[in-house]
Amino acid sequence: MHKLLFSASDLPEDIKKALAEMGFEEATPIQSLAIPAARQGRDIIGQAQTGTGKTAAFGIPLLEKIDVQQRHIQALVLCPTRELAIQVAEEFKRLGAYKRKLGIVPVYGGQPIERQLQALRKGAQVIVGTPGRIMDHLQRGTITLDRLQVLVLDEADEMLNMGFIEDIETILKTVPAGRQTLLFAATMPAPILAITKRYQKDPQLLSVVHEQLTVPNIEQAYVEVREQQKLETLTRLIDTLPSALALVFCNTKKRVDEVVAALNTRGYQAEGLHGDLNQTQRDRVMSHFRKNDFDILVATDVAARGIDVSGIDVVFNYDLPWDEEDYVHRIGRTARAGKSGRSYTFVSNRDMRKLRDIQHFTGTRIRRQQIPTLRDVEASRQEAFIEKVNAILEGGLQDRHLALAERLLSGDTPSLEVTAALVGLLLGPETQP
Repeated sequence: MHKLLFSASDLPEDIKKALAEMGFEEATPIQSLAIPAARQGRDIIGQAQTGTGKTAAFGIPLLEKIDVQQRHIQALVLCPTRELAIQVAEEFKRLGAYKRKLGIVPVYGGQPIERQLQALRKGAQVIVGTPGRIMDHLQRGTITLDRLQVLVLDEADEMLNMGFIEDIETILKTVPAGRQTLLFAATMPAPILAITKRYQKDPQLLSVVHEQLTVPNIEQAYVEVREQQKLETLTRLIDTLPSALALVFCNTKKRVDEVVAALNTRGYQAEGLHGDLNQTQRDRVMSHFRKNDFDILVATDVAARGIDVSGIDVVFNYDLPWDEEDYVHRIGRTARAGKSGRSYTFVSNRDMRKLRDIQHFTGTRIRRQQIPTLRDVEASRQEAFIEKVNAILEGGLQDRHLALAERLLSGDTPSLEVTAALVGLLLGPETQP
């Protein structure tokens, strides 16, 4: 399917500026479908899993509709949990960073209601909340929805499973009949379909249909890692694969720049590839990569299109891709021309569901890989060193090197100790486990 490029879209400049600052170049499949339809004012039924970028899929068109000069509530997003409500509100604030006077207030249980009342009194155009707490405010009269323009039901199937169906129906009966209703769910059980029939106007069903893609013969592994461990894990894995040509994928331009800077600071040779580079700069980076002038290329999906370097040994998914197809395209950059390859995907606890979706989609098992210890790294360095020495011996020794070796061994120090000193000079101090 055709994916929307944010920079080439006709979205408002303030939203495009916020997206660029967030590092997003290209819409995910559900965003590419939902954003144009929602901007046209259509009611939507979006079938999308968590982690597919659905918040921006409804958030971008929702924020575009907000009139910041009006202080009444214009949009309401219902979420099943306080955690999701907070997450959605935070992403809205990032997307609306350049909309002056934009008021976004999250309301949920477990937080003192006085704090929420104070925020509401200041004026809010967008409310993000859980059904129970929204009902509480409606009964108190502290929230009025008589001029609501957009209503979003996020993870509607989860709200159904948690017993919020009656609250949702009460809210739906409260809001103006002319509002736009956007419903998103991973599954479409009968009660959800009943809601869509009763409370939506000719809704457009949006579901991403995947291409049939095959995974090449690649050794695939995932590493369960916290966000703050990612860089250390990446460098340890790279160090266990000496001389490997590596391609590292990130989801945003900002992340690419951060990873490249951190790797170079640690002494690795890395360059980045993303949408902010012009064609001349991209060609230069790729030319150097093909020549092995540096051995780690960090890229976004958009920038990596068309990369065809036969010698890539390993692909790292530093960020889990939004979409299963992107995963296949990413790891397919290795194992070209009949060669073998490997891939490592970094996942957190909340990514495990998405990882299962990827395994189901590709029909392959992705094995778990432990984070290499420093002892593992040291052992890999030693093996690589021995291989290099053997390669030099097989290729023949130079006379000047033989002459220098003869001088080193002419004294009383045993040859084993001289050799150990040379190894220490080349390898440096042992990495402490």
